[in-house]
Amino acid sequence: MENKNIFKPAIIVGASLILSFSIFSLAFYNSRISTDAISVTGSASKEVVSDSAKFSGNFSRIVKISNLKSGYDQMANDLKLVKSFLKEQGIDDKNAIISTVSMMENYNYNNNNTQTEKEYTLSQNVEVSSSDIVQITKLAQATQNLINKGVIFSANQVEYYYTKLPELRVSLLSDAIKDAQARASKMVESTGKKIGNLKSAASGVVQVLSANNLEVSDYGAYDTSKINKNVMVTVRASFGVK
Repeated sequence: MENKNIFKPAIIVGASLILSFSIFSLAFYNSRISTDAISVTGSASKEVVSDSAKFSGNFSRIVKISNLKSGYDQMANDLKLVKSFLKEQGIDDKNAIISTVSMMENYNYNNNNTQTEKEYTLSQNVEVSSSDIVQITKLAQATQNLINKGVIFSANQVEYYYTKLPELRVSLLSDAIKDAQARASKMVESTGKKIGNLKSAASGVVQVLSANNLEVSDYGAYDTSKINKNVMVTVRASFGVK
């Protein structure tokens, strides 16, 4: 009976040792698998020319509340001049978006207590998009003609876009993975090992920069100020090592 009591703890201890060894072996095996891999960042870029442009601006009038009707009449006359200007520049009506008149009160921040008549700014926005880059660029440069006719027009900088970005991104991702593979191979070259299959890959943000610009952003960038652009993508890839 005494031998049986001794035998039971021995079984428990032995089973615990076997279980512990099994867990250790599994952990060691998993550790080897995780270390038999290398993670690198690859990149790829391509220079492109914008194939779409957007021009935008607004015209406005500042009027006192007593002259509000007169102000709207002025805006209606300005709208005719703006439409005529766009037509002269060869802009099709379907490519132009002109908003309705908006009215915003102008607050008087003077410290004195003198009462002044309320003033309002009446304004309308104009937006023109086209695949004709040259036409849009010339349009922006010609807005002085509107000002010469008495229209209070404020033009924004022309924005240039590349509409085939989704397709290009797919192509560049493939090139970025190849770049990552080449870098990984170079890194393990001195160890006598070779790069195996791709285990995982995570795409980074897309950077659309003006030509010769290297100022990337962690959140991605899209520079619309220049016609010529440089599109760059990055990828974080993990490869097996054998």
